[in-house]
Amino acid sequence: MEKIYTMLGQRWAIILLLIINIPGTIYGYMWYESQLANTPPIFLLFVPDSPTASLFFVIVLIAFLLKKNLPLFEALAAVTLFKYGVWAVVMIVWPAVLGAELRWDHYMLIASHLGMAVQGLLYAPFYRIKPWHLILVAVWTLHNDVIDYIYGMHPYVSRLILPHYEQIAYFTFWLSVLSLLIVYVMNKQKKRTLGF
Repeated sequence: MEKIYTMLGQRWAIILLLIINIPGTIYGYMWYESQLANTPPIFLLFVPDSPTASLFFVIVLIAFLLKKNLPLFEALAAVTLFKYGVWAVVMIVWPAVLGAELRWDHYMLIASHLGMAVQGLLYAPFYRIKPWHLILVAVWTLHNDVIDYIYGMHPYVSRLILPHYEQIAYFTFWLSVLSLLIVYVMNKQKKRTLGF
């Protein structure tokens, strides 16, 4: 792991991740375009989950290039990247298990969301998150779950799994808790500094 962390702390690695994440974030917001067009303005901030998670990470990476830490954004990025990365993969694979056909774009979404889930955690040793940052992120994340599943603003899912709405909501709540717990534990690691 030492070599991996050394590599991750290099300027070129952060620039490469920005080159990947900036277009991915833009594409993510475009993917939500039709849903956002039908979303009440009060909920707009909470609907595009994955691109907002990657936007948080883009902000963190830019701060790293400027040799700065933004711990609240680090906490937001780590928690939401893991949560929505895993959530999206489950919501794509679940219908496939029930008989839906996976298209090429499903495989692309699976790969990109797995990458999301991993990248935010890989940078945990470079974060400077304090407990109060995670408390604020817990409020944000669980509030988002309320908006998604009580007000019905969750991302579109396959019709095959819509009959399991309550199970999706329950799974999402516990995924939020797990994401917060994982980031809390990983934040206890030995802290590292960037290599430039």
